[in-house]
Amino acid sequence: MKTVSVYLLCMAMLTGLVTFIAGCTPDRSGPTSGPPVQSAAASQKGDGDMPGKVKKSEAEWRAQLTEEEYRVLRKGGTEPPFSGKYVKWDQDGVFRCAACGHQLFATDAKFDSGTGWPSFWKPASEDSVTTRIDRGFFRNRTEVICGNCGSHLGHVFEDGPEPTGLRYCINSVALDFSESEKDEDK
Repeated sequence: MKTVSVYLLCMAMLTGLVTFIAGCTPDRSGPTSGPPVQSAAASQKGDGDMPGKVKKSEAEWRAQLTEEEYRVLRKGGTEPPFSGKYVKWDQDGVFRCAACGHQLFATDAKFDSGTGWPSFWKPASEDSVTTRIDRGFFRNRTEVICGNCGSHLGHVFEDGPEPTGLRYCINSVALDFSESEKDEDK
């Protein structure tokens, strides 16, 4: 009997961990098809696993980014919910990729989704971000990637506000804020 209890406790803990790591979807009962995803050819603009125009070696990325930025931006990690500095941010300006400075989202597209991550209903421009299928953690999601350097930003879901119906759920650590719309590529 004790073995069964330990087994059930371990399974409950594992399920909780996978749910936490799986990310920022508050309601998993919605559609499973996901938002439109660019074709593999369209999202694979460069060499290696990360599409994009900026090409740096992993050693260069490690030297430029903090350990947490590298874990999220280059390895596809997720920061804990409600831990990022941009969750409740309300200043006017633009959000840029923390890795390369590319403009990603304007503050007029930001909204409070209640998920614990900054959420946007549209990117700043058509080439700001790209997407691809993320098959991690036992389910398919749509990953959001910087259109300039290919860094992981977060995921997009089809439960956002009109007019797009999309919710770009982005890690704060993947973002830098700027009051200027002028390009600040790093």
